[in-house]
Amino acid sequence: MVDSVLIVDDSEFMRNLLKEILATDFEIAAEAENGVEAVELAEEHDPDLIMMDIVMPIKDGIEATADIKERDPSIPIVMCTSVGQEEKMKEAVKAGADGYITKPFQKPSVMEAIEDLLA
Repeated sequence: MVDSVLIVDDSEFMRNLLKEILATDFEIAAEAENGVEAVELAEEHDPDLIMMDIVMPIKDGIEATADIKERDPSIPIVMCTSVGQEEKMKEAVKAGADGYITKPFQKPSVMEAIEDLLA
């Protein structure tokens, strides 16, 4: 069962949207706006699930996913991707991503992606 979620996105709007979607079912462990913060916060908070944007400054979601999975392969990571990022999605899966949702997303698709992942 997932209790805590780390939300990673360089857009405050997207972080807030994900928080709204997830807050009724999960505790928001922390939020990060780039991959460097994501890796640090994943270590610090040990979340049960990470929602990770792919395209971010400093360190992108693919690099951050690889770093986090290297340390703890058991943390499920759902990538948040824009339409048309198939190549990046393939890289993300190679880096260890467990699933993905496509922006713009609504609550049903987000919850479904998480449920599929945990099933």
